[in-house]
Amino acid sequence: MESLKEVVPVTRKRMEKAVEDLRAELSSVRTGRASVNLLDHIKVDYYGTPTLVNQMATLSVPEASMVVVQPWDVTQIGAIEKAIRASDLGLNPMNDGKVVRVPVPPLTEERRKDLVKHLHGAVEAHRIGVRTARREANEALKKLMKDKKISEDDERKGLDEVQKLTDDFIKKLDDLSKTKEAEILKV
Repeated sequence: MESLKEVVPVTRKRMEKAVEDLRAELSSVRTGRASVNLLDHIKVDYYGTPTLVNQMATLSVPEASMVVVQPWDVTQIGAIEKAIRASDLGLNPMNDGKVVRVPVPPLTEERRKDLVKHLHGAVEAHRIGVRTARREANEALKKLMKDKKISEDDERKGLDEVQKLTDDFIKKLDDLSKTKEAEILKV
């Protein structure tokens, strides 16, 4: 990075990516209600290539506690069923030869606590990502100052701006976490 004007926008983009990544990860966490996003991270061995379920089938939610997976290639129905069963979601899919029905049972209290624990781990990993972006931005600012490309005042201003960004994005991560935790614990 060559100047102060480059450091802050690059850092902001990296922090926004961390928030978006967490949002995507949280959408696949089970909350007791059926959602097509529930199966987003499940990969099926499709002729030797790991392929996401949503890239090889139509997903729908006909009722609050059921996800229906209709594969475009009916020969893959067994592989899809096997992949869903092997996932960490604790779901028990059934197929009727044309579609895979995935009933979403209500969450037990113990499973809710496990999901919250998983949620906290995911949020912490993304906080680390935001803090890493801050550290790298601070190092870049210090290097620019050392190389006499910016003044001490500009360095101080840049460090303050990066810290403000960090605080804002950590708060966004925490807000996402609180919302999802409330959703998981709601009976």
